[in-house]
Amino acid sequence: MPYPADRKYTKDHEWIRLSSNVAEVGITDYAQEQLGDVVFVELPEIGRKIKAAESFGSIESVKAVSELFAPMSGEVIEVNPALKDNPETVNAKPHDTWMVKLRVDDPAATGALLDSVQYEALTRA
Repeated sequence: MPYPADRKYTKDHEWIRLSSNVAEVGITDYAQEQLGDVVFVELPEIGRKIKAAESFGSIESVKAVSELFAPMSGEVIEVNPALKDNPETVNAKPHDTWMVKLRVDDPAATGALLDSVQYEALTRA
């Protein structure tokens, strides 16, 4: 599955799609493949402030529990309610399934993240 060019990626396998100062955050196809069948997603409270690279929740699969890391600093303004009852959506549509929406502190900070070509190279390394 190609990695969409309309977003940035982290070395921890999260993606972020920024629109003005609001960003959707999810995990990549590579991440969901490594995890296996997702059975639970723990997400933060709305209003929580998180810093870039800070853990904001966890994702549990049949294989392991992994932390989720924020690609950018900001405030959680929405969490995806569908993931509570249907966490497996992350496996089926990882690039269409956002986990949290952030009001980011500094939209220019995306410059520190990987683009789709750089991320794809990372996953092949």
